[in-house]
Amino acid sequence: MSPLFPMQLSSSVPGRGVTGLSLVRGDARGPLTLLVVLSLWLAVPGNLPLWQRVAALTATVDHRLGLMLTLGLVLVAGTLALLALCHWPRVFRPLATVLVLATAFNSHFMWQYGVVIDSTMMANVAQTNANEVRDLLSWPLLMALLAIAGPALWWIWRAPPAPQAALLRLRHNLGLLALSLAVAAVALLAGYQGLASLMRGHKDLRYMINPMNTLAASGTLLAERGQHAAQPLLPVGEDARLGASYAAQSRPPLLLVVVGETARAQNWSLNGYGRPTTPSLTGWRARGGLVNFPRASSCGTSTQVSVPCMFSPLTRKEGGDETARSENLLDVLQRAGLAVLWIDNQAGCKGVCDRVPTVRIADAPIPGLCEGGECLDEAMMHGLDARIAALDPQRRARGVVLVMHQMGSHGPAYHKRSPANRKPFQPECRSVTLADCSQEELVNAYDNSIAYTDRFLNHALSWLRAQSTKGSFDTGLFYVSDHGESLGENGLYLHGVPYALAPQQQTHVPMVAWLSEGMQQRSGVRTDCLRERAEQSVSHDHLFHSVLGLMDVSTAVRRPGLNLFEPCLLPAAGRRRTRQRTAGRLIRASNPPALPASSASAPP
Repeated sequence: MSPLFPMQLSSSVPGRGVTGLSLVRGDARGPLTLLVVLSLWLAVPGNLPLWQRVAALTATVDHRLGLMLTLGLVLVAGTLALLALCHWPRVFRPLATVLVLATAFNSHFMWQYGVVIDSTMMANVAQTNANEVRDLLSWPLLMALLAIAGPALWWIWRAPPAPQAALLRLRHNLGLLALSLAVAAVALLAGYQGLASLMRGHKDLRYMINPMNTLAASGTLLAERGQHAAQPLLPVGEDARLGASYAAQSRPPLLLVVVGETARAQNWSLNGYGRPTTPSLTGWRARGGLVNFPRASSCGTSTQVSVPCMFSPLTRKEGGDETARSENLLDVLQRAGLAVLWIDNQAGCKGVCDRVPTVRIADAPIPGLCEGGECLDEAMMHGLDARIAALDPQRRARGVVLVMHQMGSHGPAYHKRSPANRKPFQPECRSVTLADCSQEELVNAYDNSIAYTDRFLNHALSWLRAQSTKGSFDTGLFYVSDHGESLGENGLYLHGVPYALAPQQQTHVPMVAWLSEGMQQRSGVRTDCLRERAEQSVSHDHLFHSVLGLMDVSTAVRRPGLNLFEPCLLPAAGRRRTRQRTAGRLIRASNPPALPASSASAPP
């Protein structure tokens, strides 16, 4: 009978009989040696960020060593069990290579940015484009790959595994799997109290265990997507129709919804930040037209989650942050008969704009605003009148909803998000390895990106005001960022931390609204009332219902309780009087009286 893990016999002297035992025959290694060494490497050097974190969390040396020894034994045994499942000819080395590379990449990003690996992060990885990959490439990444993946890959590929009959290999793999699981179970039972306390108190640790985190996250993501892949989207707002304000309108409404990127509320001077990052928006507020909502929260901590969620009819608690199973706000607006256009300066709309006209700015680069496949946000304003004119004329005559998806403050290359002549805060970090920069340089680069968003929004507001003044549209703007950003607080950078564990910097986002006089009178919204109520907590949950309310789209899915503007609506009679006064002002503005002859030639 063959032993469970047979050692291979070899002769220590050529031409003689067997004189010793070895795990190696020529260049071929025994399967147990291959798997045990690889498991040890993945569990120990491959999990250095985890060990560093655990060591920092435990108080005494004895407690720390006990926890690390128990957890280490569980990880080695668990990894060995995983490798035993994969240990088959032709597939083992490719699969082991993927696990090793995933471990190396994970370790680098966990160490550099403090991220963890869950299904949301895997979805972000799947959506990453070439420009984002380029921004993440760095010498520390290469060094991490060489240090962590290099030795393991050499060990996997340096010589072929010893050949075995299929039935014998099955027996050995099953035996090794059973033994590994038994060791892991014994270790868990022996150290259960300490490990349970550690994991309950620090839930993010479970997302730091390489390579199991990648497998678990990928499995969860595939299961979520597979569950909905074969199911058509549920229709939303099939009863959508335009309200009474459209019956006798003199001008159609035009609402610009700006989806910000990676802006966190605490770095907006509108919210009390000590630096002048939003001087233009502060001016618009001072003139009375702009309303700032300082207590806004996001639906997720990544674009992949937040963008579909904010356009969903569901709130976050109702599942709006899950894979979309229904149509969204843009479908309802289009079904009601309005013209809808999505203008994208990001890595796509995450499915939100799939059924409406869409423009991708990088597809037609604009000199001076685009370089290397990326564009500054002001490129979205280029040729905007022509884009609107190209929309369906019947829909355009009823009303227009534009959505602009910003590049915003997308990291880690914050210095790329503002032009060279628009960087008020110096010196700024110009490296994607954020640990190479001082905290001051990092914050300066980020604040420069916020200041450029302020400039972009000022450009958009000025264009909207011009459209209103010349009588083309009644205009409005609604801005909200998709999520925030960590800039080194508590060792975290970037975003994407699971929502339940996320710091406020990643969920507290800026939100503003502006309505022209024409939009105020047709919608009946009182901006003075909005300003009085602006301190109340709001969130992405409000976007769907607020836009429908502002655009006067009637449908059973619209909920007044989630419409930010609902409490500030004028009664119908007051709305008619306001409409008449505003119409008179617009007529006088577009047809100014002629100057008397005596003053016609006077200098201004």
